Amino acid sequence: MTSLNSADMDWLAALLQDVGTAEIMPRFRNLGEGDVQQKTSAADLVTEADVNAERVITGALLERFPDSLVIGEEAVADDPKLLDGWSRTDRLAFVIDPIDGTFNFASGVAAFGVMLSVVKDGETIAGIIHDPVGKDWIMAEKGGGAILRRLDGGESGLKVAEPVGAVNRMIGSASWQYMPEPERSTIARNQGLCLGSVAYRCAAQEYRLLCGGHIHFALYNKLMPWDHLAGTLIAAEAGGHVRRFDGSEYRPEHLDGGVLAATDPDSWNMIRETLWRA
Repeated sequence: MTSLNSADMDWLAALLQDVGTAEIMPRFRNLGEGDVQQKTSAADLVTEADVNAERVITGALLERFPDSLVIGEEAVADDPKLLDGWSRTDRLAFVIDPIDGTFNFASGVAAFGVMLSVVKDGETIAGIIHDPVGKDWIMAEKGGGAILRRLDGGESGLKVAEPVGAVNRMIGSASWQYMPEPERSTIARNQGLCLGSVAYRCAAQEYRLLCGGHIHFALYNKLMPWDHLAGTLIAAEAGGHVRRFDGSEYRPEHLDGGVLAATDPDSWNMIRETLWRA
């Protein structure tokens, strides 16, 4: 199989829901001793829910799409070489973040999500973000617009907010934690020039806010494909403007250069100029 159809998208959405119900929510606020481990720092965690959710999703994907490639966050943590040249395949490649917002999940905070994107020939062609708590999805196929799908099957279109014309009227998310100095302190200081800020420690929920028209931008320095491919595609399909910090297109192979998603090109330029101002 070299592409997706609507039945495949429905199946993928149902898979994420099933995994949320069976593997994630039973462990939410119910993690035992030894169920949470540090990866690179006290802010970078993995839980039994992450591991089991990724295992089940991976197995189901390979059963339905036996010729596909699956790139999971936890699998890559165990074997970083899985990222070598992965996006250049002409096979379908599924990219999984079994729980985005693991720090929140492990802390008992209901701000996390399951993220899945589909890549073919170096291009993101579909993205789904599932909220296991709210039991709904935001999702998009390239060129097909973005939707919010509710548990009852109802759907509504997603659209980014109307431009407001000035940074001091914008609300946004700027994840400066992984930036080097002095850029880190510059961004953190200049974010105070905005009308407001959000910091969910969860790209899944921050992209949801952007795609639903509730904030005006989301900025990230650390570019792992499972964190951003689904969200940036949905944001673009919701009418947003997504570019790396240097203004170039963000693509699946990019692991650096940052990404800024905004409501429109003019707002993108205003944010880029203001937040980096010395």
